[in-house]
Amino acid sequence: MATSGSILGNAVLRREDPAILEGRARYFDDLAVEALLHVVFVRSTIAHATVESIDVSEAVAMPGVVAVYTAADLKLDPIQGFIMLPATFARPPLATDRVRFVGDAVAVVVAETRAQAVDAAEQVIVDYDPLPAVVDPEAALVDGAVVLHPEHGSNLAMAFEFGEDATVLEGADVVVAGRFVNQRLAAVPMECNGIVVEPTDAGGLLCHVPTQAAHGIVGPIAAAVGLTDDQLRVVAPAVGGGFGAKAGMYVEYAVTAKIALELGRPVKWTETRSENMVAMTQGRAQVQHVEMGLRADGTIVGLRAKIYCDGGAYPSVGAFLPFLTRTMAQGTYVIPKVECNAWSAATNTTATAAYRGAGRPEATAMLERILDMAAEEMGIDPVEIRRRNFLPPEAFPLTTVTGSNYDVGEYARALDEACRVAGYEELRAEQAARRARGDVKQLGIGVAAYVEVTAGGLFQEYGAIEVHDDGSVTATVGTSAHGQGHETAFSMIVQELLGIPMEKVTLVQADTTLVPRGTGTMGSRSLQIGGSALYKASEEVLAKAKALTAHLLEANVDDIVVHDDGRLGVAGVPAGALSWGELAVAAKDPARLPEGMEPALAHALDFNQGEASYPFGAHVAVVEVDTETGRVEHLRHVAVDDCGRILNPLLVAGQQHGGIAQGAAQALWERFLYDDDGNPLTANLMDYAMPSAAELPSFEASNTQTPTPLNPLGAKGIGESGTIGSTPSLQNAVVDAVSHLGVRHIDMPLTAERVWRAIQDAKTS
Repeated sequence: MATSGSILGNAVLRREDPAILEGRARYFDDLAVEALLHVVFVRSTIAHATVESIDVSEAVAMPGVVAVYTAADLKLDPIQGFIMLPATFARPPLATDRVRFVGDAVAVVVAETRAQAVDAAEQVIVDYDPLPAVVDPEAALVDGAVVLHPEHGSNLAMAFEFGEDATVLEGADVVVAGRFVNQRLAAVPMECNGIVVEPTDAGGLLCHVPTQAAHGIVGPIAAAVGLTDDQLRVVAPAVGGGFGAKAGMYVEYAVTAKIALELGRPVKWTETRSENMVAMTQGRAQVQHVEMGLRADGTIVGLRAKIYCDGGAYPSVGAFLPFLTRTMAQGTYVIPKVECNAWSAATNTTATAAYRGAGRPEATAMLERILDMAAEEMGIDPVEIRRRNFLPPEAFPLTTVTGSNYDVGEYARALDEACRVAGYEELRAEQAARRARGDVKQLGIGVAAYVEVTAGGLFQEYGAIEVHDDGSVTATVGTSAHGQGHETAFSMIVQELLGIPMEKVTLVQADTTLVPRGTGTMGSRSLQIGGSALYKASEEVLAKAKALTAHLLEANVDDIVVHDDGRLGVAGVPAGALSWGELAVAAKDPARLPEGMEPALAHALDFNQGEASYPFGAHVAVVEVDTETGRVEHLRHVAVDDCGRILNPLLVAGQQHGGIAQGAAQALWERFLYDDDGNPLTANLMDYAMPSAAELPSFEASNTQTPTPLNPLGAKGIGESGTIGSTPSLQNAVVDAVSHLGVRHIDMPLTAERVWRAIQDAKTS
């Protein structure tokens, strides 16, 4: 709750929205650049093949074509997708002797207009010699499977083998087992990928990129094209969504930058939606084999899991994410022993990377699904079995058996509140009545409790505050907003500490020339790390301003306060107070400064939290399932998410709603599919079932607040929590609706056909 006189804790409207809604926000595709050339990539139409020849002769002769390049022309080195992967999995920016997925870039056409480049690209003739394809990560790891990268010798990209423990289920009266598929998803940001590259007079490059981490791609692009980091400037203008898929380096950036250097002209690449669906990294893609052992009273004795992850043709950070799944495998429960081993495989598919939640939703889905199966088998209510196993509040801080350092948590409180809001007992009574009547439409109630890790491994961020002569403030930060509301949240922090209205705060971000360093925005880290950096920098500026005020007014510094009008002066004596503008001017004059004080009302620092924080929550989903058709209707969704101290409930609710929608989409509709030959079957929005708001109910989102001691704001992340809690609660709800018919499990997405088939199979088994 907001304290008296504090802006923090209040619902403040987003400052970012008017420019977006009125069309004033500038995205990379809006940039007007003179003499701009356009590039279009020629992409493989086959999942696995050797490249016998590439004929560009007809394309070169097309109207407006400036150049056509293949790998032999540009001579770019392969680009490593993730530092911990073997170099043999690095991806050639343009395919050389082999293509490995539908969408692999083979050649690139440069023309005066995009239309001319598209026409010419269709005239590039590639002669392929098809090879067998493998699209399933389990099949990719068996002996005799076709190997995508022969020089590596197998399709195993990464292994997370922590050993086997024969005692992990020891003492169990009941052992429940299941095989779960956490299906592959496309990120589908509203704005597709792209880049505008402009050569500079000094021989460098200016790149406008819709990225989540401008600083993170400077090094890879510069290294790829033979520049030093200081010769490359990356700017992220307005960005139309990222969800993790825009957090890293793409080979198309390197190719476009190289062409700009080669031709000495600005060059632009803009994806089409169909191109985006195969070229942008995808998410999830895990197969999980899980066993849970429980005593007769429903308490857990141990968990065993084997996870197979699909890394795609050129494995990247997605191949590492099973490590996070294992790290969070204990969840919210007392689980004395956890055995979790994982393997990531290369397949003839689009590479996987971070997607909202990045390894943590997969852990929660696995754990909450197996626990619901245990509850069903043991005849224990799903809420009750969770209550019996929750870690108690007094257990914190603690290190889990998989190595997570939980800060604080009140898991039962969140679940109790979600059940209260949902009217859990009344819902169960209605469900029982429908079952007794044999209604066609059955009610399903699904619950899920989760804990997730935010700012994991990304503890440090740059922040700077500078007060100007007119009393305005520039806040510079190393995070990079793409819809989260940073401008609003960060200016609220400045107003809170300095008393300067947030309307007078200008946020500088995502420009590698104006911001000296930065990690970017991912892992739900921005407020707790970037916000804390600005908080601490504001504290330093305030301390300096108070010392300067005391010196100018010949007062004791301990008596200086920020008055209600934002001026600084002696407490109780507003008449002689000085404005921030007056102080900023004085701070530039060495003659007016106290001895030893540096000029300017400014301070820059790097805040390091030192550890991750662990938000948590509980969701209750209510669905109606037509047992004759299998159709699922999402009736209600109750979410109680705890992200520590809440600075702006409006921003928090927005993140909750967005996260719930994406989690529901995975549970009920979305799935990226390939056939056995590696052909994508859902590569456009006619076939990839992304829901609109019309398919979703009005969410009932609320919060508990357990501030973390790790940062001065007490804040944890919220950007991914809704995605983590909603998916398993919905999956559990759908299975719950038809469990009395003998259905034990249904894999996501819970489409009408899948639910109907599960019911039919239960009838005949």
